[in-house]
Amino acid sequence: MKKYLVLYRSEAALSGMTVSEMFARSTPEQMEAGMGAWRAWHEKCGGAVVDLGAPLDKSTAVAAGSEAPSKTSITGYTLLQAGSLEEAVSLMKDHPHFRAPGASVQILECIAMPGM
Repeated sequence: MKKYLVLYRSEAALSGMTVSEMFARSTPEQMEAGMGAWRAWHEKCGGAVVDLGAPLDKSTAVAAGSEAPSKTSITGYTLLQAGSLEEAVSLMKDHPHFRAPGASVQILECIAMPGM
């Protein structure tokens, strides 16, 4: 089985809104409904979910000798295992993340580091 990194993206994050701010704008009922949908998706995927991941908030870009706050559309991640990229895509097709306006995911295949 191969591993796949799923990056959750949100257009709202590009406008400068953090995930914490998105959560703060939600009612308790909205939060519970959202978490319930994520739990149901997780259960449906079974062992394909290696790491459910976490929401991601503030970010900093670091380069040789510099760092600066950065805007990113990435708002979370999940680690899946699947037989192929197509299978990983299939697992994500009805993900509750897509209920948010402007939401998308990027799925990246993880490869072994030579010599590690």
